[in-house]
Amino acid sequence: MIIGPTAVGKTKIAVDLALKMNGEIISGDSMQVYRGMDIGTAKIKPEETKGIVHHLIDICNPDEPFSAADFQKLAREKIKEISQKGKLPFLVGGTGFYIDAVLYPYQFTGQGDILPYRRYYYSLAKQKGKEYVHQLLKKIDPQAARKIHPHDLKRVSRALEYYQATNGKLISEKKDTAKQKPLYHAVMLGLSMERNLLYQNIEKRVDKMMANGFLEEVAALLKQGYSPKLTALQGLGYRQLIQYYQGEINLNTAIELIKRDTRRFAKRQWTWFKRNKAIKWFDIKAPDVKTQILAYLSRTLSLGAE
Repeated sequence: MIIGPTAVGKTKIAVDLALKMNGEIISGDSMQVYRGMDIGTAKIKPEETKGIVHHLIDICNPDEPFSAADFQKLAREKIKEISQKGKLPFLVGGTGFYIDAVLYPYQFTGQGDILPYRRYYYSLAKQKGKEYVHQLLKKIDPQAARKIHPHDLKRVSRALEYYQATNGKLISEKKDTAKQKPLYHAVMLGLSMERNLLYQNIEKRVDKMMANGFLEEVAALLKQGYSPKLTALQGLGYRQLIQYYQGEINLNTAIELIKRDTRRFAKRQWTWFKRNKAIKWFDIKAPDVKTQILAYLSRTLSLGAE
């Protein structure tokens, strides 16, 4: 498993390691599952794969429902399939919740149980505002509310859905997956870099996305008839550019918001991953980082096979 914040350099190093260790890669990114959303999700280009097979990329359309439960099922199937071929599965990405769902014995509430609540809270947010829905969470689970931004409707709604679907259990009291035993002999590698350098990488990446046609990609999705309200199109970068197309903000503001919100997202990723003490961290800027990782992988996998 290779994790880390956005723009740290997971994609390239994962390919190099998979080449060295006869592996295949399973994308652990919640947005790369959608077709037609390539630039804004920083999908790997075919020529960058160096022949390494990548799984769970481009598997559904933006208007098709896809959940962490779906990801859990598909990723576990791919882990089994890759292992049966005698290859090493690499789970690579930055969506901590999705990755935890695969590695740990996480039980999901049925989608049929939560969908009515989700519709209700999203409708309520539309009528009365996201802050109003956040206040509802604050009343029942103040600890969770403190950790979730009032405008992060997806996570606020998820916490409220959990409360309703589990007859009053609080998401803040849910057992910490980092304290559970993984289902697999998983070697957890974390990639890091100095915070200011990461933020510079984020800004450069956003500029590169814009130069490579991110704006045109969003326009193409809207032209195909996809609703701006879709969960997929509320993703980071897409949401801000849609605001631009709808005349709510100018382009420069949209770009600055993407950069700001991506920095905030990276900070949340750090917080999520840092709580898991099983992750072995490597500084991506170290001159011999690949050698260090390969040595650690070889040693740890050998111990696990004994």
